[in-house]
Amino acid sequence: MVAKISLGSSLYGAIAYNGEKINKEKGRVLDTNKIFNDGSGTVNIRRAYDDFLRWMPSATRTEKPMMHISLNPHPDDRLSDTDFTRLAHEYMEKMGFAEMPYLIVKHEDIDRHHVHIVALRVGTDGRCISDSNNFYRSKNICRELEKKYGLKPAEREKITPDMPIRKVDPSGDFSCQREQSGACSNYAERSRDWRETHIKRQVANAVKMVGMRYKFQTIGEYNAILSLYNVRCEQTDGRVNGREYHGLVYFATDDSGRTIATPFKASRLGKFASRTAIDGRFERAKDKIDITPTKRKVADVIANATDKSDFIAKLKERNIDVVLRYTEEGRIYGVTFIDHSTMTVLNGSRLGKEFSANAINERFNNPANAPTDTPDVATPIVVPPIEPTPDETGSNNQSQTGTAQDTQTSGGQQQSTSGQSQSTVAQSVSDFGDYDLPIPGLDLFRQGQSFNPDEEEFRRRMQRKKKKGRRPKF
Repeated sequence: MVAKISLGSSLYGAIAYNGEKINKEKGRVLDTNKIFNDGSGTVNIRRAYDDFLRWMPSATRTEKPMMHISLNPHPDDRLSDTDFTRLAHEYMEKMGFAEMPYLIVKHEDIDRHHVHIVALRVGTDGRCISDSNNFYRSKNICRELEKKYGLKPAEREKITPDMPIRKVDPSGDFSCQREQSGACSNYAERSRDWRETHIKRQVANAVKMVGMRYKFQTIGEYNAILSLYNVRCEQTDGRVNGREYHGLVYFATDDSGRTIATPFKASRLGKFASRTAIDGRFERAKDKIDITPTKRKVADVIANATDKSDFIAKLKERNIDVVLRYTEEGRIYGVTFIDHSTMTVLNGSRLGKEFSANAINERFNNPANAPTDTPDVATPIVVPPIEPTPDETGSNNQSQTGTAQDTQTSGGQQQSTSGQSQSTVAQSVSDFGDYDLPIPGLDLFRQGQSFNPDEEEFRRRMQRKKKKGRRPKF
């Protein structure tokens, strides 16, 4: 048997929740303690609330004076109403709440019947009933009751890192076990409710496990990973009674993306699905995501892919799923990469301009506009040394002397060789540095005996700063 304990401040909300189940013929009152019970199996919410208030102290420091417990036996255990009542009373006694007012309601909205207990945890003197290690004590009490009544051991399902995330599947056996005996009065309605509960549980599991394992930074990236498991999330912002609210709504979908069930508010799934929790994951992911491994793999696949199908298949081989979003005209307007190896979800533009939706669309939907393959690092251009030539004109030009570093070309020689060496020298200047070779015709930049490379580099940096400072200010 599994006991789920929650503490709260809204006594009326807990009573109303169970009262709504009863009013919809999805539950009934089994028994009460110090609360009025007419034996009809129904409850007057206002009357029950007033009865609880009679036992509520006028002053207490306890912020959460009520407790809501659900007792869930193993699905294979078939218990009568008397069995459930006896289990609930013994559980409350062992927990130390035998003298407190509480209400026992059996829920029949799903095939796995269970009971809910609404109780006060504050005595008339204003002191809170000791809840020290109540979760551990509750687990031990459940084990004792299982042995006493011959029940099958039941444990809460634990999510482990190696547990697979399953897609939402609307199919399943929603048959009512009581239908065979004719005890189920409104079978069609109950089947719809059980189907909705079944789907909600699947959506909650998918959302919880995705949030635990994957890193994402935007709602779009969040939806990309959820779409793999037939779930969609939408933000809801508005104002109610002058108060702003910001929430999330989750949708269960089929493989084509069509909604298959009533949307679920995040509060119905759990705190892990709330807007606050998801926004927190966005912020924490910024410092944890490393795009380098994913970028390297995607770049390699793009360079070798022949078409879009080949691109998707090769990414799949690298353990990467890609989610493409299309316009009505078939143009790709969104691309998201899901790397299951690094557990990261990345929009294409986050990897780089060449991985954006526009680039992917041009690459695969417009092959004619696809960029040609170019090496990542430009091949250096080797410039042959300039050989000095004797002075053919016989004019007063000086002959070339000294070493190769001190070689100077005469004005006449520059004119005779400019046609064949001008482009070569220009390439050498741009590729090897500004002053590696003498520039023909510009003696001003010729390296003299007093040339200092460090001072020259400092001068160039200052010039660049001045140029930046001349930009117009708007």
